[in-house]
Parts: sequence; structure tokens; C-alpha cells
Amino acid sequence: MKRLDDILGYKDLKIYQDSDFFSFSLDSVVLANYCNIRLRDKKIVDFCCGNGVVSMIVSKRCNALIDAVEIQEKLYDLACESIKYNNLDNRINVYCEDIKDFSYNPNNNSQYDLVLCNPPYFVDNDNSSKNLSYEKMIARHEILINLDDLCKYSNLVLKDKGNLCIVHRTDRLMDIISSFRKHNIEPKRIKIIHENINKESTLVLVEGQKLGSVGLKVDNPLILFDENGNFTKEYNDLQLEVRK
Repeated sequence: MKRLDDILGYKDLKIYQDSDFFSFSLDSVVLANYCNIRLRDKKIVDFCCGNGVVSMIVSKRCNALIDAVEIQEKLYDLACESIKYNNLDNRINVYCEDIKDFSYNPNNNSQYDLVLCNPPYFVDNDNSSKNLSYEKMIARHEILINLDDLCKYSNLVLKDKGNLCIVHRTDRLMDIISSFRKHNIEPKRIKIIHENINKESTLVLVEGQKLGSVGLKVDNPLILFDENGNFTKEYNDLQLEVRK
């Protein structure tokens, strides 16, 4: 069932969602706020954009042109509706396309300053949970795209010194670093995310630069909730500039 929801923390943004698909979550919101957007960045692409939440938040942080790519037609339709509803269709273009086809298009080669992605987190194997709809399996498991392919396609579309920023599972951090470097994207920043101070991290933000120099910065961890279940100052500070 389709519904129109608020985007958490953004009173002026609404988003269409459908219960047949995963709803956007804090990982997308944190990714959109954490990524480093430079003044010189003119073109951004949001891979696996889903219903467009990352693209819409990022549009509040910069004046860059944003291309959003989503392979599932129903999610693509939701993204288009959301972007039109928020009067952002002059800033964000949405493509219903396989990332592979989008990346191999000569018109997109070496064109982007920044690639963003909240990809499927789990390796698709015999032990993968399959008690989900096909639409949800695509979003959760590496059925149509895996981490290594994401880095390969990001390398294709990024300009030299362009950045790739992703949110992913902490237990796949070594896979992320390995895939980044395999495709000439040097890891530059890492931020570990904890739900609260007493829980192990399950999410991590990683940013890398195509043909970047060696040198990794590990930021302070991000604790999302305090002992009372309220958002922490660290989380609110992450959104502060965008909310203004």
C-alpha cells in the first residue's frame, strides 16, 4: 500500500513509500548527511536510489545536478513521484536502469564528482534468508549487484579524484576496503555507527577517492540513540547544517 510519509528530521520533505518494499531507514539519512560534498562538485549519482530519499536530502546540501538510478520499476515510480511532489524534478533526474548499463554508457563515463550508494548488504548464498518477497530480496541481498561490481561501476562513472561514499554492514568492512582498492578507489574516511553505546556496531560509512593518495581517517563513532531512546547530540549535529 502506497503512503506519503515525512522524512525524519526534514519538515519540508515528503516521500512516497510502499509496504511491498523496504521503507527507507536511518542508514540512508546518515549516508546523505555524512558524504563529503565539495564546492567544485557539479554532478552526483545515487546508485540503488530506491524511493529517492538520499538524493532528496543531498539536494538540500548542494546545488549539484543529481542523477538517481534504480532498477526496480515500482521503486523508480515512487522516486519520481516523491521528487515531483517536493518540486525537485529540476534538480534530480531518475533513471530506471541497471547500474551496469548506466555505467557502461559512454555518456556517463568519468562524468561524476560523487557516487552515493546504500547497496544490498548481504552476500547471496545458500544460507541467505529467502522468506522475503523478490522485491525485498533484491534490496537486501546481492542478487542483481554485489559490492565488487558496485566499486567497478563507480570507478567507471567517477572523474579522477571523484569520491565514492557508501553505508554498509560493519562485518563487511574488510570486503569494502578490498573492493575499493581493487578498483582504484582509495579509502579516505571511515565512520563506525552504533545504535547505542552498549551495542556492537552493525553499520559503517566508508568514503574513498578514485586515484586518491594513501591516507585513511577514522572519524569518531556515531552513536544514534542515548539511554532514553532519544537521538544523540552527535546524530543531531550531523543533520544540523542541512536543517537550516
